[in-house]
Amino acid sequence: MSGEAGNHGALARVAVRTALGEFELAATARGLRSVTPVRPGARVGPEPPGGAALELARAAADALCSYAAGERARYEGPLDLVAPAFQLAVWERLRAIPFGATATYGEIARALGMPGQARTVGAAVAANPVCILIPCHRVLGADGSLKGFAWGLDLKRRLLAHEGRATLPLFAAARDAEAQGDGAQEPVAQRGNERPPRAAESMTGSGVTPVPSPS
Repeated sequence: MSGEAGNHGALARVAVRTALGEFELAATARGLRSVTPVRPGARVGPEPPGGAALELARAAADALCSYAAGERARYEGPLDLVAPAFQLAVWERLRAIPFGATATYGEIARALGMPGQARTVGAAVAANPVCILIPCHRVLGADGSLKGFAWGLDLKRRLLAHEGRATLPLFAAARDAEAQGDGAQEPVAQRGNERPPRAAESMTGSGVTPVPSPS
């Protein structure tokens, strides 16, 4: 499955203004599809008249506002994401990084059983379509540097400052060992340009479920 409508109906889009900026959220009737920062003055797509998709988009917008107000709870709403299985696994790992903590690309790679693949993890992190609610801003380089962020380093700095931490590893792996081989940086230019997978996958809720490839 791919595209905005997929097999679950058209996207419902809502815009929300928070203390951290304005965001556009999109959802299907199955779950949240994306959260994207909106440039000042940019036009946002119209809201559909109603339905489950709009309810889910609005619920996610409420969660985003709660985050901007300092709430630390992880977003537990349903997701409707389509990507290669590895990307979905990385995004699920991102969801485990708590408010105020960070992890490195190398730590995530090792947690997924792929030591030495920090750059591959960086590509998957950069492709995350759900800003903040799947907290890719909490991923840093082995030396604690910001490295990259698909929506700009200024926003990444503000999000980390909002959470009160800039460098706090999530996993217990030693930083000195990682520093020799973890120079990963989010390849922002590659967002959306990864090699098409043989089979599409979908993430709904907190699990990963394969679905047939689009014809």
